[in-house]
Amino acid sequence: MNNRIVVKIGSSSLTSDEGGLNRSKLDFFASELSALKQAGNEVVLVTSGAVAAGFRVLGFTSRPKLLHEKQASAAVGQALLMQAYQESFGRTGHIAAQILLTRADFSNRRRIESAMMTMEELLRQGAIPIINENDTVATEELNKFGDNDMLSSLVANLVKASQLIILTDTDGLYTADPRFHQDAKRIERVTELSEEIMQLAGGSGSSVGTGGMRSKLEAARIAMRGGVPAFVGRAVEPGDVKLAVDGVGKGTYFETSNGNLPVKKQWLGFHSMPLGRIIVDEGAELALRNSGSSLLPAGVRQSEGDFHAGDVVEVIGLDGDTIGRGVVNYDAWQLKAVAGMNSDEVKQRIDVHRIEVIHRDEWITLKA
Repeated sequence: MNNRIVVKIGSSSLTSDEGGLNRSKLDFFASELSALKQAGNEVVLVTSGAVAAGFRVLGFTSRPKLLHEKQASAAVGQALLMQAYQESFGRTGHIAAQILLTRADFSNRRRIESAMMTMEELLRQGAIPIINENDTVATEELNKFGDNDMLSSLVANLVKASQLIILTDTDGLYTADPRFHQDAKRIERVTELSEEIMQLAGGSGSSVGTGGMRSKLEAARIAMRGGVPAFVGRAVEPGDVKLAVDGVGKGTYFETSNGNLPVKKQWLGFHSMPLGRIIVDEGAELALRNSGSSLLPAGVRQSEGDFHAGDVVEVIGLDGDTIGRGVVNYDAWQLKAVAGMNSDEVKQRIDVHRIEVIHRDEWITLKA
């Protein structure tokens, strides 16, 4: 398989400060991504910009706040955005293909597997899949993917990318906000996203986009968990995207030693909707995190929610942090009845088809 690269470009990198597409910026990025393809790479583009491209056409003087206004702006702007991409990539001899996704698509295993098959065929045919959130049918706030940062990491995991390149208007993560602190230093490489690192992230630097550095770090965290190294930085000069891919770009690299996750594990960890919570003791947490063990009733302290066997639940440690997610084999009432008991006691108390509360094959660890 060719080197597969997912590139995410935010609104602020595609539009003017007042809104509306900046065609010279689109031409620049189309040229950069086309150069990657010509070098033998497969390229998937995750783009923002539909709302920003459309709101002024509809007569809004600034980016709208109400959901239906954003949806209307996106309906106009998405068409303009794809037309611009088609023209820009067409000039370099490449075909651009539109894929619109929502969070609900990722929550449904059959739908997201169908989307993955479509992307695979487009890549096989030499096209560049261009992915955006389907803002016009979203029922929640349009920034729920964090200006598509989260979407890009989910896509990178889904297609088993070699790299995720998140392009923004700042050249990486700094020890402090470089706009206000002259002594701020750029962090070149991150191997673990500790809470200390996460706290370095500031807010959004643009009135056009919706994402900030925090959402980019969250995206990097998900990519790393799925075995995809990430880059967050800037590309403003010809060749900058290739430099980012080659490991010497203007930004911060997030490295990982994890392998790629199967689609089933991706769905379980990042797309499924947990219907309950299980709190476990320290011994169970260590076994789940470090030993690849199943969760047994003896390690359960308590449970919350009205779940049933076959539902997805979150597992929480005594410190309140989420350890991971799994498919539970007990109804909520059954687990409450046997929490803390050993296996022999459980068999005498209730009738379950398997003794494990969560089997290791139906589990994903999310806490480092």
